[in-house]
Amino acid sequence: MRAESPIGVFDSGLGGISVLSAIHQLLPQEDLIYIGDSKYNPYGTKSKEEITNRCIAICDQFIKLGVKMIVIACNTATSACVPLLRKKYDVEIIGMEPALKVACDRGPNQHVAVWATDFTLREKKFAALMHRFDQNYDIYKVPCPQLVRIVEEDDLENKERVDKALQEYIERSGPVDSIVLGCTHFVFFKQLLANKLPDSIKLIDGNEGTARHVKDLLQKRTLLNTTGAGSISWINTLPEKVELSKRLFNYMEDSVK
Repeated sequence: MRAESPIGVFDSGLGGISVLSAIHQLLPQEDLIYIGDSKYNPYGTKSKEEITNRCIAICDQFIKLGVKMIVIACNTATSACVPLLRKKYDVEIIGMEPALKVACDRGPNQHVAVWATDFTLREKKFAALMHRFDQNYDIYKVPCPQLVRIVEEDDLENKERVDKALQEYIERSGPVDSIVLGCTHFVFFKQLLANKLPDSIKLIDGNEGTARHVKDLLQKRTLLNTTGAGSISWINTLPEKVELSKRLFNYMEDSVK
């Protein structure tokens, strides 16, 4: 395995582009391959077996492309099968989970809403994570399927639809100290959501932490690319989604300037 080999990043569709952007910002010399599985989106309403089969197909494709690491930029896919994938493949595989610990570490007696997909919120992996904190903190599970659809349907500029969806999920969350964005699709709404909330409510996602974890593991294995041009290759199971993928990537890149 070579430092010049690319990193594979994938998601059920386009949400993982927010993670791709975070990795690119931190590691601009790394070559990245993004696979969006839009043909089979959303994962959040599918069975564990269906999600696992899709993840295996994508990881098989990455191995053929010679990646040095695979990032599952999808909380739902991570919940479904990350242990199995780590046993099956001889490359480092990084998963994601809602950043609940970050929210609870803000102080005692925190009231935290976790926005995620139905699948993530009902899986044993999240139940175990939640059990670590629910003795001392109030944690509210809020499934937000509409936000996934808005991104996948290229409807982020539909202000009425976006505002209505965000307001609905804010009301379902109740009075909270923080909202954990437990799906990579939701990060596209982060600034819009911040504009609707008081400054006292903290918005938390796992993208930057995931990017730092990628860097740390590459350094540990002496696989950091220090000479690359930082190219990004785009693959989608619905090829017509590639142009939208690039626009969403630029949207994320512009948001951090």
